[in-house]
Amino acid sequence: MTAILKKELGSFFTSAVGYVVLAVYYFFAGLFFYYYCLMRSSKDMATLFSNMFMITVLVIPIITMKSFSEEKKQKTDQALLTSPLGLGEIVMGKFLGSTVMFLCCMAIYILFALTLCTYPSGTPDWSVFLGNLLGTILLGSAMIALNVFISSLTESMIISAIIGMCAGLAIFFIDSIANLVSVEWLSTAIASISFVRHYTNFTTGILSVADTVFFLSVIVLFIFLTLRVLEKRRWS
Repeated sequence: MTAILKKELGSFFTSAVGYVVLAVYYFFAGLFFYYYCLMRSSKDMATLFSNMFMITVLVIPIITMKSFSEEKKQKTDQALLTSPLGLGEIVMGKFLGSTVMFLCCMAIYILFALTLCTYPSGTPDWSVFLGNLLGTILLGSAMIALNVFISSLTESMIISAIIGMCAGLAIFFIDSIANLVSVEWLSTAIASISFVRHYTNFTTGILSVADTVFFLSVIVLFIFLTLRVLEKRRWS
């Protein structure tokens, strides 16, 4: 697993992908930080995190699009699947590599929080900051697991990224879709899988066990589905 993890991390910075992802993420994070915190002399970073929700679900498909699609395109997937590594190690290596890349994106928030400590408005509310940070990590990890699964289904990185972005947009609008459904039980069922709803509690600094379990369950589900896809390919 360590070898796969190192390979994944290396691939981000031996190509333009890692630098483009960091540049895009830092640009929007910096823009929102300047507008909502610095311009308004506010120490509340919750709005910054909330506005980065959409950026997160759109950037992650770019991070994960190479996971398995590139292996299939370059015909190296068979060598990978027949290697001594277990399928679980391969999938977890890919997943953790993308997660570490996402954590590099999120490192900017720590710099922002430290910057606010130097302003007259005072230090940020650390419970709210940590809640948002944890919520974003869980959200991002769930989206990474989903997009790694999508990458395992196609050999085109572009298609993988586009499908991942469409899935991200669908997830963002799940609450709106639930409100349009007139059947109450179906509307409730759709709303229960809303990433936005489960993420919201974290933005107020509340550590919800139920919301944490939801995101962890999504991660486990899509890692399991990715394993099944690879297992089927290995035996075929």
